[in-house]
Amino acid sequence: MSLARILGTALAKLHAGLRNPDFNLTINTVPRGDENKKYFLWHIDILPRLTTPAGFELGSGMSINTVLPEEAAAFLRDMAV
Repeated sequence: MSLARILGTALAKLHAGLRNPDFNLTINTVPRGDENKKYFLWHIDILPRLTTPAGFELGSGMSINTVLPEEAAAFLRDMAV
C-alpha cells in the first residue's frame, strides 16, 4: 500500500505540474544471473516525455535531462495535489 500511495502521489504531481505529459514507467528488478543473491534492489523509473527526441537521443538511445535533479525534486515537492 505504501508503494501504491507514493507512486500515485508522484504521478499526480507530474500530471498536475507538467500538464498530463506522456511518460514511460519501468520497474527494474533483479538482473539476470543475480537471482540467487541474498538481496537486490528494485527501483522504478518514471521518464516524462517533454521534448521531441533529436540526433543525440536517437543515435545513442539515451535521454538528455535538461533540468537539474535538485530543481526537479523541488518542483515536485512543492506541487500540491
